[in-house]
Amino acid sequence: MSISLPDQLVTATGFSRQNVKRAMQKGAVWLTRGKQTDRIRRVTKLAKPGDQVHLYYDEGILATVPTPCELISDEDAYSIWYKPYGVRSQGAKWGDHCTVYRWAEQHLEPQRPAFTVHRLDRAATGLILLAHTKGVATLLSKLFEQREIEKRYQAIVHGRYPVSDDPRTVETEIDGRHAKSTVHGISLDANTDRTLVEVEIESGRKHQVRRHLAGLGFPIVGDRLYGRMERSSNSEELQDDLQLAAMKLVFKCPSSGEMKTYCLPDRFMLHLQTETNP
Repeated sequence: MSISLPDQLVTATGFSRQNVKRAMQKGAVWLTRGKQTDRIRRVTKLAKPGDQVHLYYDEGILATVPTPCELISDEDAYSIWYKPYGVRSQGAKWGDHCTVYRWAEQHLEPQRPAFTVHRLDRAATGLILLAHTKGVATLLSKLFEQREIEKRYQAIVHGRYPVSDDPRTVETEIDGRHAKSTVHGISLDANTDRTLVEVEIESGRKHQVRRHLAGLGFPIVGDRLYGRMERSSNSEELQDDLQLAAMKLVFKCPSSGEMKTYCLPDRFMLHLQTETNP
């Protein structure tokens, strides 16, 4: 005999049906059937004998209001978005309503499923690419794996990084794996000893830009993992968010075969307070 998931969870937890539905809509309910476990949102979904239903209920997480993301370009089979600070690239078992892909699913017209094909740190901002079919997601993921997508970032770093026309290549391994970054100094704020740099990464290791810049002695402003812990004189909070933005993506469109270039709009770019020559 089958029973609806909301009814089963209301009975098992004592939560109201409204709270159970809210948890389902925000991605906190999962169903295991055999060896397959999937996130379940539909309140009409029926559980069968032998199924396992999982509810990961955290009121603080469920009450979090998602930060709006902005559509940069809708290419039907995929789309490019601006991901603000604090928005996640991927969901967790506790929910996914504060992810860029969930925002896309709820706000694109016409509505489509969205699949994450690469990540940005939660603390970073900038361009993120989403696929809207599983087939396109596979093709785009292969482009990333085969390093056929140009990925360029900008960051504001502590210190006077050399501003010149000659970029510096960094190939320090990350977690035992090859990682290559090319760093170019753009402009300097001599008053604060901060430099705006651009970084192109060939590989895509975890925290690659942050770790390579910190290894050079120029940690990114606001980096709580690899940077300097700067505190305000009037607060225990860090003064700056992470000053790292994904600013450019270049790749061959999996649908048309044309080369596509997507750049971060200027209003989302990072800017020094003052820009002077060293």
